[in-house]
Amino acid sequence: MEAMKVILSIVERGQGAAIIRLYRKRQVPIHIQCAGKGTATSEIMDILGLGSSEKDVVFSFAAAPAARKLLHDLDNELRGHTGGAGIVVCVPVSGLNSLIASLAAYHAESLKEKEGNDMERTENSLILVVCAQGCTDDVMSTAKAHGARGGTVIKGRLSGREELEQAYEMDLKAEREIVAIVVPTKLRNPIMEAINAEHGLRSEAQAALCSLPIEQIVRLG
Repeated sequence: MEAMKVILSIVERGQGAAIIRLYRKRQVPIHIQCAGKGTATSEIMDILGLGSSEKDVVFSFAAAPAARKLLHDLDNELRGHTGGAGIVVCVPVSGLNSLIASLAAYHAESLKEKEGNDMERTENSLILVVCAQGCTDDVMSTAKAHGARGGTVIKGRLSGREELEQAYEMDLKAEREIVAIVVPTKLRNPIMEAINAEHGLRSEAQAALCSLPIEQIVRLG
């Protein structure tokens, strides 16, 4: 079975459907779309030309050849064809439902003979912070104080918290927000340590966090 990847695309609100249509034409067939919000102020968004802070967040599952080809094309002939600014990152997957993996591999079959367009591996990481609703500004302030430039917030809800509450004798808030932060790998540990120290599970933010290696990254627009 081909190695599987998750492609995370963060684009301006309303562009998610167009991104999915584009990806399907490039042998990437399986997607989950969420609503998100950027953490930068409106003034900074205007300066950087990033448009609205409201975002579409698309998680796409692809076999490795299709993922490499898609990000290569986004950084070359497809640049400017995505309808707005945004960021696309590719991270490895260690396990995936076999039916989804088989479908992704089937769509990528035609690309095997077209290998050779690999992009250079990046030195970036994706930090995911799951915190209590309303605490994302404090989490991002800590991250920015240690070198992060911004992030994207996705709404969520904590499930199966009973065991954690019993084990650590605490009440966990169900309403959650997920903060996705792309940073240079050299800044990953200081940022994660600072967030954990100031906003960990026993704080008001009740944050849990992890990081994923980014294999490829493309900035759109």
